[in-house]
Amino acid sequence: MTAPILITGGTGTLGRQVVPRLRDTGRELRVLSRGGGESVEGIELVTGDLTTGQGVDAAVDGAEIIVHLAGTAKGDDVKAAHLVRAAARAGARHLVFISVVGADQVPVVSAVDRAMFGYLAAKRAAEQVIADSGLAWTTLRATQFHDSLLMLVRQLARLPVVPVPAGWRFQPIDPREVAARLVELALGAPAGLVPAMGGPRVYQLAELVRSYLRASGRHRPILPVRVPGTAARALRAGANLAPDRAVGHRTWEEFLADELGPRVRGTAASARS
Repeated sequence: MTAPILITGGTGTLGRQVVPRLRDTGRELRVLSRGGGESVEGIELVTGDLTTGQGVDAAVDGAEIIVHLAGTAKGDDVKAAHLVRAAARAGARHLVFISVVGADQVPVVSAVDRAMFGYLAAKRAAEQVIADSGLAWTTLRATQFHDSLLMLVRQLARLPVVPVPAGWRFQPIDPREVAARLVELALGAPAGLVPAMGGPRVYQLAELVRSYLRASGRHRPILPVRVPGTAARALRAGANLAPDRAVGHRTWEEFLADELGPRVRGTAASARS
């Protein structure tokens, strides 16, 4: 029998795209979740907690390929350490990890840096844990997902005057496109750090906010704000971007059209032309 592929974070934004694509390849899957759940055909749900390590050995047992998608705002290095120790004991032959563009370029030094960009430092630490694990591994870095940026601009747009960090740019990418690449990597040979994936276009954060306000029929003044700290300076310099790896196809305008309805589809069509 073919060994199952273990996926962590299988119920998250990216995991919900990766799991069905891997299942379509005919492989048996095992999804690690803190809450567990009911298994379905081709997908075994197992209970475990990467933060404490509880249940991780049992989840990894018998899995030769592990796709590590679980991530939070902090503690990714701890989760990775528990996973790689269990994977090494189980003799896993390939660990695939999703990271973020800028993890190695955005310095997180001060308390201000950590408050806003601690997740980048945690991703970088997790990368290092995996690279030093002795396991065969592949790491893919991607730029920010459309969904994550929508959450950010929605939060900003709640205010009567929208404070937008001056000079920050983003390169949103569709998680479905990242998922397709991760499936290729998982089924291939371990490759170390592979070329990053970025969305088709770089946007000023203010552009993203304005397009969201337009699409949602709101009118708000935008106030540029200079954010202090070394991490914020790195973002102004484009450390979170991969313009030479703009391999994604779905634009921010197309994403908004799908999320917010027909009133913005004309904008998306104009962006394609």
